[in-house]
Amino acid sequence: MLKLFKALADQTRLRLLAILQLGEFTVQELVEILAMGQSRISRHLKILLAAGMVQVKREGTWAYYRLQPSDQLFTQMQPLLQNCWSELAGYNRDRTALASILAARRNRSLEFFDRHARQWDQMARELLPVADYLPQLFEHIPKCAKLLEVGVGTGQLLQALTDKGSQVIAVDHSPAMLAAARERLTACGVVSVELKLGQMESLPLAGGTMDVAVMNMALHHASDPGAVISELARVLRPAGRLVLCDLLRHQKEWVREQLADQWLGFTVEDLHGWCLEAGLERIEITTISGRPDELPVIVLSANKQAAVRCHHAIKESI
Repeated sequence: MLKLFKALADQTRLRLLAILQLGEFTVQELVEILAMGQSRISRHLKILLAAGMVQVKREGTWAYYRLQPSDQLFTQMQPLLQNCWSELAGYNRDRTALASILAARRNRSLEFFDRHARQWDQMARELLPVADYLPQLFEHIPKCAKLLEVGVGTGQLLQALTDKGSQVIAVDHSPAMLAAARERLTACGVVSVELKLGQMESLPLAGGTMDVAVMNMALHHASDPGAVISELARVLRPAGRLVLCDLLRHQKEWVREQLADQWLGFTVEDLHGWCLEAGLERIEITTISGRPDELPVIVLSANKQAAVRCHHAIKESI
């Protein structure tokens, strides 16, 4: 207990906690957000780690810090502390700097995909072969009225998805990728898909409007994967389904430069935790391994809580 309260008795460490509750960041990103020296930030992070308030996730040679406490007392205190973050000196400046860091992540991805849209399918296939997962992916996608694909890229799945959804909406943040998807659909004679420009962390859709949301090999390009899953849950109707496929955690760091990957895949625990935080349930996760030269893949399906359950929860809390 004493170690915990000593760790909390510092303005900079409180600011770090307030930042880390909003995502995962490297030391260098935290240095930029707080405008402090790296040695100072590293020292404070070491104290927070020792007190059981944050954890570090290794991504190859990169290390991301996140608010994932192992100390039970701090877990109980978190809701109270979160109500007080705005009282910290520098709070508004930190939020502005944090937004700039996330924007920089998104811009790096956008610039890459706009530049390489025409070659993307061949680049991904040749540089990063993955296990064959599409049969399992489509098994989890039910027929529905309104289906959404986020991070659509060049539209490889869209024609097949029209067999699953009466109305299909496709969202991507890259105009060049959407143009390539439009060309693909035109060549296939598909005219029923609605293409939308938008960020995966802030979808151009009203909440509770989609029956199924699909995300195929796009989450590892996200600036904030947990926020993306929460956003996908937001646009799903009650009992709607999320179907997601991505890379299992790997150590091929060159993908950051050559394929604009923000993350080196994900662990099952990462995805399961983000789904729970987003209010999803009935979470099913399968890992698929291919040949030795192919990266393993994670296929996930989950459902948004049904409206009746949400109603009961509200009624019981009154």
